[in-house]
Amino acid sequence: MMPADVAPGVRRNLPPTAHLRVFSPLRAFDDVDQALIKEQPPRSRALFEIQARQALLARISRDVTDPFPHQTLESYRVLHWQGDDGVVALYCPEQLPLRAGMAAGLLEDEIPFTLMDVVIPVTAAEAHSERLQEHGMWLDDDLVHTRDATWGVPLAWFVAIREDDHEEVDDQDEVLSSVRLVAPLVLVLERLGRAAAILSRTADELPLLAQIDELREWLGGFHRDSAVELDYGPLADYVWPDDSPSDLREGLDALDEGDYLSAAAAHRRLVLRWNRVRALGRAS
Repeated sequence: MMPADVAPGVRRNLPPTAHLRVFSPLRAFDDVDQALIKEQPPRSRALFEIQARQALLARISRDVTDPFPHQTLESYRVLHWQGDDGVVALYCPEQLPLRAGMAAGLLEDEIPFTLMDVVIPVTAAEAHSERLQEHGMWLDDDLVHTRDATWGVPLAWFVAIREDDHEEVDDQDEVLSSVRLVAPLVLVLERLGRAAAILSRTADELPLLAQIDELREWLGGFHRDSAVELDYGPLADYVWPDDSPSDLREGLDALDEGDYLSAAAAHRRLVLRWNRVRALGRAS
């Protein structure tokens, strides 16, 4: 049973973040990963998420500023998915050290050096880099299985996932901690391909087209029997039930039919919905 006094407190101290994850079959991983997956003790998905948030809060609350994870043993989320041959287990590696290093690199391009040293001290960054190299966690050919977005969801993710896809809900004490929507990778790629074709023909200047193309390229690197999950995380408590996937789909259909007024109306609904959410982030 989940500790009832943990999850709400963790949620209050962290900005709401959504995730796009790829879960792959066991055979898609190398021998080392397969062995780790088989050795991982079973735990519920809800417990996995609570423990992940606890660990994040512990990292950013250290007495010495060092936001990087120190553990080097990989952990894996598990998705029990209804495949053609029955229910199968699919796996998504956390890849936390690798993703933390990549996030720090992106942050260097966004803030001044003097402020960067306050947020992420050089000593902490150097120690993290050494851990990555020592354990072979920074490999150019490693596929990153998770993408994150704080106080919002990229529009391209709503092209990939629809509101009527397989749904899992985590709620506790009348607080919605997450809603997860899952679809087969091959279907997601079909959806993205159709959307790209419509935009290329009708509105190739829109940034959404570049986002879709980049997302297709990333997803194309995974095993074809994988599944894609949109995890709203705590954002679900702000927007669920969410009409964003259907609004975006209606907008694309309208563009395809030359109905630009309806396309603009659908886009406006999307913008207004998520502007309200982002305004909460700026106010917090």
